[in-house]
Amino acid sequence: MQLRYSFRIEPTPGQRIALSRAFGCARVVWNDCLRARRDAHSSGLAYLKSAELSRRFITEAKKTSERGWLAEVSAVVLQQALRDLDTAYSNFFASLKGAREGPKIAEPRFKSKRDNRQAVRFTANARWSITEGGRLNLPKIGPVKVRWSRQLPSVPSTVTVIKDPSGRYFCSFVVETGPADEILPVLEMDQGIDLGLTHFAVMADGSRVKSPRFLRRAEKKLKREQRHLSGKAKGSKNRNKQRVKVARAHAKAADARRDFHHKLSTKLIRENQAISVESLSVKGLARTHLAKSVHDAGWATFVNMLEYKASRYGRTLTRVDRAFPSSQVCSACGHRDGPKPLHIRAWTCSACGTRHDRDHNAGKNIKHEGRRIRAAQAAPPTPGPGALARQRAR
Repeated sequence: MQLRYSFRIEPTPGQRIALSRAFGCARVVWNDCLRARRDAHSSGLAYLKSAELSRRFITEAKKTSERGWLAEVSAVVLQQALRDLDTAYSNFFASLKGAREGPKIAEPRFKSKRDNRQAVRFTANARWSITEGGRLNLPKIGPVKVRWSRQLPSVPSTVTVIKDPSGRYFCSFVVETGPADEILPVLEMDQGIDLGLTHFAVMADGSRVKSPRFLRRAEKKLKREQRHLSGKAKGSKNRNKQRVKVARAHAKAADARRDFHHKLSTKLIRENQAISVESLSVKGLARTHLAKSVHDAGWATFVNMLEYKASRYGRTLTRVDRAFPSSQVCSACGHRDGPKPLHIRAWTCSACGTRHDRDHNAGKNIKHEGRRIRAAQAAPPTPGPGALARQRAR
């Protein structure tokens, strides 16, 4: 199983200049190759292969006066930029043909030095290394200080250096892990989760996790910083400084939300053998008046964390279809009592008279539906009429 580990790095002023040079060279190679492919397409020529692009815009370009500075960075960085372009085109073509699931992918676009995120990737061919002192030694950049928060489970295959909109630098490693080494002991517990806005999660056992609302709590500061940004002259240095302040305020809220998701998902995976959760239409809910609260909750990110952690630690995550009427069915007798407006938070079953809390009842129903789905998946397939007839003939 491949995992990604990210750590904060602290490059020196000279190393920041070298990283900016690497970001710029990778961006130029991307733009040159993208322009060549678009020109070939508009002229009715054949699709340019990667080998031809590498020869023209990397190998030969280094020998010219216009692109001679490409030799100042590692050649691996330039090759990886071309590979990223190939991947972008592959996803675009697969999306056009309908072979790729999910939303449609747009054609690759040109990159700008004003893009919020800059990144370069080093593979093993670049001969990067981690020194005995714990620094990340990158070719033509030097040893960079890393804030190690945990140990890597194995030797990484690649490292990506990222600069985010707030001006922070990160290194991201891809490592291979053995699944048998991380399987947790089997438990008898299973859990159903109803995701919401007032309470981020209401469990089938009655426990609740209040929604932290990180964006709402940071709104006052964000409005103030954004107001200061709107008063700065476009293109000025003061505007760029204020832009970084706005980005840092957003990053602080996003980091807190990510930390909350990781801690809660890890706790649930460690305490339960199976988890059932409703598959919500976040894109549809984001079109309503609840859009800001929906994005602030980050349900999709949380469920994705549950999914990969369940696979990693030997647990089971079951997605219950969003059409399942979890808020309409009585968890005590199974009677379907019909849809209810959102402002109704508690109701009494008309069949058995049981008083229900809306979210707690939904969590119980999701848990039971998850059990049914897992039982149906584990059961052997039912033989069809033809198979039964052949068995009787024998």
